[in-house]
Amino acid sequence: MSKENFKNNAKAVVSALSKYLDQCEEPSSPVIHQRPIFDILNKLNVEELIKTGDLDGPKLEKFTTDYLDETTKLHNPHYMAHQVSVPHTTGALGSFIDGLTNNAMAIYEMGPAATAIEYFMINWMLGKIGWKQAPIPGKPDDTTTNSHGSGVMTHGGSLANLTALVAARSAKFPNIWRDGNPGNIVVLVPEQSHYSLKRTVGIIGLGENNCISMPADEDGRVMAEKIPELIEKLKNDGKQIMAIVGNACGTAAGLYDPLDKIGEICNEQNIWFHVDAAHGAGAIICDEYRYLVKGIERADSVIWDAHKMFRTPILSAAVLVKNHHHIDHAFSQKASYLVHEKEQPGVDQMMRAVECTKSGLGLKMFMSIAAIGEDGLSDFISGRTKLAAQAANYLNTLNDFECPVMPETNILCFRIGNNDQRQLEIRKKLLKAGNFYISTTMYKNARWLRCAIMNPDTSFDDLKELFDEVREINTKLDI
Repeated sequence: MSKENFKNNAKAVVSALSKYLDQCEEPSSPVIHQRPIFDILNKLNVEELIKTGDLDGPKLEKFTTDYLDETTKLHNPHYMAHQVSVPHTTGALGSFIDGLTNNAMAIYEMGPAATAIEYFMINWMLGKIGWKQAPIPGKPDDTTTNSHGSGVMTHGGSLANLTALVAARSAKFPNIWRDGNPGNIVVLVPEQSHYSLKRTVGIIGLGENNCISMPADEDGRVMAEKIPELIEKLKNDGKQIMAIVGNACGTAAGLYDPLDKIGEICNEQNIWFHVDAAHGAGAIICDEYRYLVKGIERADSVIWDAHKMFRTPILSAAVLVKNHHHIDHAFSQKASYLVHEKEQPGVDQMMRAVECTKSGLGLKMFMSIAAIGEDGLSDFISGRTKLAAQAANYLNTLNDFECPVMPETNILCFRIGNNDQRQLEIRKKLLKAGNFYISTTMYKNARWLRCAIMNPDTSFDDLKELFDEVREINTKLDI
């Protein structure tokens, strides 16, 4: 492909994307419509295009337009379903740059710029948590001591949780990589923990049954005062506690665990303290919500998803550790074609991550935040959180709606009527109409409709419109 051809194709794609963004703002444009895969493939003419190999010019423009027409429109203010960001357009350009340069960054020489940006973003997050930042290779007169934090970015929070608990395992049981699991190791997790934690415990060979939920209050927050009793019981049963996990925040309703109290217990008992801040890391950078993560600096590891509340395209997650030795020694591998004596002006990432080939995750995060600045990001997170609280207060004034708890983040749970199946039917009809896209969750042993307010353009009027449509659907149900 000639450079001129590339420019023309890029212009066509950007033009289609610009029209797509305009379409997302139109009130009559559906936020979601799901057609059968067969119909979509026919519309996109994929079989013919892959045979002829001429996806270029007008054909590329048509394919892009048709593809965009079949997407779920996260940029529509009525998108409120899942904890996936509405990416800043500058951050999306980061994805484009990374895709074209294709600097797989397992080793520094394969991605110097990508590694440098990721290294900077890791240090930025370490500083926000309150940990000592890592020295910058090549920086003149760097006086950073050997005791500092570190981290690595991964393709998603599930991989981040896996990486963090592998680091915990290597720190607490250094011989396990060679000798295997002794069979009595457990991990304590919140009742409202993300499913990836139980999956991780299974993957690293501890067994799902050794992923033990801690006592919780009626809202699902960990009751820290009950943890010492649980620890004592497990020890009497011959168990070794590898790690205790705290939520910042929980997935279903978005509530924060008492990190300070959990961290104090872990520090006293010499137990690894891991904080899952995949969604709720926004509180770390917002002065008015920082109280929610009080004590996070006590943790040994933290995960932080930029592709949730940080306006960053998927996927971009971080594993952060207080002591850099724990991430540097988490994995053991031999790859002579990559690891050998050489000049090293930077840092090789493969020693810290599950992945070998890795995209420029830090670039997307940096460009998204740099486009609006730290204050702009804080205002966005604060604004979405306040909107969820405003909506909950409004619903609590209505006779036919119910909220199970006041939001601490941008996650709002509500229901109309006391029938679980009714909530599922309401969502089904909402999605079929396509005017709104929300999710549901089980919480407090009941089914709730659930909004994750991710879009910067979603307003209180949009939410009131949603509630009116829910009420209208409800009146027509036979359940």
